[in-house]
Amino acid sequence: HEPGQRVLSTRLDVQPSTWSTTFRDYWGTAVTAFEVVTPHTTLSITAEHVVEVGGRPDVVVVGWDVVRSGQVRDRYAEHLADPPSTQVPDEVVALAVSAATGLAPEAAARAVCAAVHDAMEYVPGVTTVHTPAAEAWAARTGVCQDLTHLALGALHAIGLPARYVSGYLHPKADGPTGQPVTGESHAWLECWVGDWLALDPTNPGVVADQHVVLARGRSYEDVPPLRGIYAGPAAQELSVQVQVTRQA
Repeated sequence: HEPGQRVLSTRLDVQPSTWSTTFRDYWGTAVTAFEVVTPHTTLSITAEHVVEVGGRPDVVVVGWDVVRSGQVRDRYAEHLADPPSTQVPDEVVALAVSAATGLAPEAAARAVCAAVHDAMEYVPGVTTVHTPAAEAWAARTGVCQDLTHLALGALHAIGLPARYVSGYLHPKADGPTGQPVTGESHAWLECWVGDWLALDPTNPGVVADQHVVLARGRSYEDVPPLRGIYAGPAAQELSVQVQVTRQA
């Protein structure tokens, strides 16, 4: 469990049926590993979770003197460094510096995410999960993971620790209860300003009960929903569906 979110139940079904084991990875994410050796033409993976969200605690903020202290920089070194996917060009660094000038860390983080959001156009299908931030910036288009990668690089550039969050998003804040709706995999970030502050560069505003956390890491590469090795013909097709039901 974590502040603001509690997993009440979880179930993973793999067909063809096989063994599985669950462990925590380096970043603290619950990972289920399995192996299917039975010959098959279709692999079906169904994950069902009942999650209680709400009551996120207030973030205790600090000043730049604390954020830039050696103790904090050492503790969060991995969330200050950029893997290739979050490295940003000088133009984005300048955008971040301009947005953050004269602001305390929390306000600066919000301003940087807003600046990235305003500079980008949300266009599905023009990038992939492997598109680096610099490439998305050059086109000024992308989807949630692109905006998140850009915002991470921008926040790192001004000295704020920040990490990638992968999860699910309910499309309506006031959606009907008991009615399944088409949800979506989503990406946002958390920035350390004294506590971890959740920010969504794609949907500016408060990260609230619509957001369900699945995993955290430095970038998408640390938290893909599915990763594995496949032996067989080169031709393959992947289909993904996400349904979200508000229970109360």
